Amino acid sequence: MQRAASRRQTIAAPVIFAVIVVLLWQAASLAVPARVLPAPNDLVDRLSLELSNGILGYTLVTLTESFLGCLLGLLVALPLGYLVAHSDWANRAIGPYLAASQAIPAVALAPLIVLWFGYGQLPIALLCALLVFFPIFVNTQLGLTTLDADIIGAAQLDGAGRWRRLVSIEAPLALPSLLAGIRNGFVLSVTGAVVGEFVMGGQGLGLLLSVYRDRSDTEGMFATLIVLAAAAVGIYLLMRALERRVRWW
Repeated sequence: MQRAASRRQTIAAPVIFAVIVVLLWQAASLAVPARVLPAPNDLVDRLSLELSNGILGYTLVTLTESFLGCLLGLLVALPLGYLVAHSDWANRAIGPYLAASQAIPAVALAPLIVLWFGYGQLPIALLCALLVFFPIFVNTQLGLTTLDADIIGAAQLDGAGRWRRLVSIEAPLALPSLLAGIRNGFVLSVTGAVVGEFVMGGQGLGLLLSVYRDRSDTEGMFATLIVLAAAAVGIYLLMRALERRVRWW
């Protein structure tokens, strides 16, 4: 009973908040020109038009770039997080440089990425990987360094080697933290894909935003942003559901 009530609240809270935002938006749109802030009811018609014109295809391109970037970030962040979590030397040697790297906006590296790799899907995926790397790395390190020392010690006494401890104990216990990092990283990678399409070209939602910006088409930009936000929310909810399933397991 309590779990069902909690689930209803989890669903109702964002719905109520969305209704409040739409009502305030509708009221505000009455006081400003439509080219500045389109009314929600006008955007419903525009969204229908965009859906019929194939905006979901552009969305799929952006999500594919995001997924590839997230995968590339994972391939680097996971082993590096494991290394730093288990080696004081690596933590001291690499830690300061990783912290310094966060002072450089990923978008500032976009011109260099274009210079090195040209235009297309690969450089956009690399930009996404730069954005997702740090949250996944930090959560991997955090998940591995906050494990119960008694459990690890007992496994060592039983003769479990490094690989057996990783597969049987460390990875399952650190998985919730890792999934939280992947969730945050994947949402960031969507942003990276759109920014990459602005800078490097592409065939996704960033291209649509650029076209509508050049046309001063406010409704088109809002419609594209709504689709982009819906995709990010869908990814977030999917990852949350996966996290709950993993915690239950």
